[in-house]
Amino acid sequence: MASKLTPYVFRGAFRTARTASRAQCRSFTASPRVASDALQVVRFPNYSHRDSPENNANIPFKFTEQNNKLIDEILKRYPPQYKKAAVMPILDLGQRQHGFTSLSVMNEVARLLEMPPMRVYEVATFYTMYNRTPVGKWHLQACTTTPCQLGGCGSDAIMKAIEGHLGIHPGETTKDGLFTFSEVECLGACVNAPMVQINDDFYEDLTPESTVKLLKALQASANDVDTTGGKGALTGEDKNVKSGADVGVGGGQINTKNGVPVPSPGPMSGRKTCENINGLTSLTSKPWSTEVFRKDL
Repeated sequence: MASKLTPYVFRGAFRTARTASRAQCRSFTASPRVASDALQVVRFPNYSHRDSPENNANIPFKFTEQNNKLIDEILKRYPPQYKKAAVMPILDLGQRQHGFTSLSVMNEVARLLEMPPMRVYEVATFYTMYNRTPVGKWHLQACTTTPCQLGGCGSDAIMKAIEGHLGIHPGETTKDGLFTFSEVECLGACVNAPMVQINDDFYEDLTPESTVKLLKALQASANDVDTTGGKGALTGEDKNVKSGADVGVGGGQINTKNGVPVPSPGPMSGRKTCENINGLTSLTSKPWSTEVFRKDL
């Protein structure tokens, strides 16, 4: 009997010893700074960094006093041990102050949030709303995904109208620094396609003609409206910045302020929002009154 049990005894002992030999003691360690903490040059230009006169680590950047107050308000929304979760809004604030998300801006955000710089670089290079290079006064972002390709005249016609009027292609800036042109993915205004985003405002229901009219209005207002593609009223530094909603109201009409034509955002076709431009096609009868329903309900 003992001889039959012997294999099981030895097998169990071996399994225990083998399990015990796998035990490991782990301790908390701090990783030293390595080469990955620097932006690496890769195949795609928006995800890489090459030092330039306007974008290098030697250019000083500090948030203004008012923006530091905004940062304090943002950080109050997160537990102290998770303040790095505020990286996206603070990067946006830095871009609005500086005009684009430079290396100095990212390094300052990393310092404030006590994050490895590489973690901030990863966020800034992943999301396309962070401009890694300087942009013009008006940043034209044309959507070319399926709804805008198929809606109305189609985004191809809008792209051609912009290229023809400004003489630039996606990824380029006009010589006068007024316009930067970008081709982007869906901006979420599919029902009013085709559309473009200009700085923070949406212009929808576009045609080649209304697009050129819009560009001409922006050119005419360039000296009157103090703004850049990366700045806005949020920072408080640009006292004269006016959004489209401030300077004009009314369904895509071209309004006048101080004699300068300024476009207002929204549908350029006369629609107020996304209602059917041809009128009601359903629910056209008179709404039911309370007399139709049981009065005891």
